[in-house]
Amino acid sequence: MEVFIVNKLVAEAIGTFVLVLFGTGTAVLGGGIEGIGILGIAMAFGLSIIAMAYSIGTISGCHVNPAVSIAMFVNKRINATELVYYLVGQVIGGILGSLVLFTFLNLSNLSTTNMGQNGFGNLGAGGALLVEFILTFVFVLVIMVVTGRKGNANLAGLVIGFTLVLIHLLGIPLTGTSVNPARSLGPAVFAGGEALSQLWVFIVAPILGGIVAAVVGKMFFQTEQGNESIANKNID
Repeated sequence: MEVFIVNKLVAEAIGTFVLVLFGTGTAVLGGGIEGIGILGIAMAFGLSIIAMAYSIGTISGCHVNPAVSIAMFVNKRINATELVYYLVGQVIGGILGSLVLFTFLNLSNLSTTNMGQNGFGNLGAGGALLVEFILTFVFVLVIMVVTGRKGNANLAGLVIGFTLVLIHLLGIPLTGTSVNPARSLGPAVFAGGEALSQLWVFIVAPILGGIVAAVVGKMFFQTEQGNESIANKNID
């Protein structure tokens, strides 16, 4: 059992690493909004999720997001021990993803001030908190429903990936889109300064949004009723 939990930690670390490296890497090296554009960046994040969902999803369910794992814990799809392993793996993966991007930028003699970090933009702390809460609520609600007891295992990865694309299309101009504390942590560690001082919003808001989504899914969408959920079969 312990070996299998370690496998989940490794899977979550790899999945989060891929998400952060390819998502933020595309945003930074692709020239951002003025270069590859919002759709290109959004697709990089969404495609990363799709690729990981159909690979590491068979081991850990491909949460690659503390907000998702905490929501799964709230609805008793994973236990406390698993939650700790998931969170550790996600934090490690997020930091390693940014470390590799930081290394790529240094080797290319490019600036490392832009690491794809999240920020308040023109919203202020309250506005950013609201945006991230709502975006995460929608994202995690979709995950809880599509991986719930009435979900479709064959389509779950695609639905989740393209939902993340949708979330980014709105969120990128506002906060850069987090909806994932591990995704925000990695870039903030290497960008430092303002990114670190504002990081708390991109930890608190996604977690709160995920918890509310878990409760709403259970109460109004019967995500935890009927046959065994897809998530419990580790096929997110």
